[in-house]
Amino acid sequence: MSPRPDDPPRANEPQRPGYALPLLLAGAFRGLVEALHAQLAEQGHPEARPLHGFALQAVGPAGATPSELGRRLGVSKQAATKTAAALERLGYLHREAHPADARAVLLRRTARGDDLLARSAVIFAGLRAGLESELGRARVTALEDDLERIATATGARLGDLPGWLR
Repeated sequence: MSPRPDDPPRANEPQRPGYALPLLLAGAFRGLVEALHAQLAEQGHPEARPLHGFALQAVGPAGATPSELGRRLGVSKQAATKTAAALERLGYLHREAHPADARAVLLRRTARGDDLLARSAVIFAGLRAGLESELGRARVTALEDDLERIATATGARLGDLPGWLR
């Protein structure tokens, strides 16, 4: 990331330690995800967990094999199979024969899985709107732009966040 001129420090403003930024980012992420899951629980998805949303997104509308799911999440096939089994027990996924490979299984989202993702999108939009009310639209947009710039410059792969958090 190329250097950028900083705003001058404010008088009497204490300098934050370097570790504060990742902790603040993690805290903000956690707060948004916890708010999401509290609302999902109220809307009929009390068993949903953060990993479930990542996995359902990774399965995609066309489905995925357990190996594909593992690659998309950045986890082993065994971990993906375990996650898929949990999602199947909760009614978010189902297994079917793979149309092109008789030895393979295709994981597909159920209507309940699609409902979870649709509700999540609406809730996240509401959470973002709440931040806009508190901070202003321009500041939220600038924050998103800056975070995107940081993520792009560091080569972060957001899709494998579940595997990275192991």
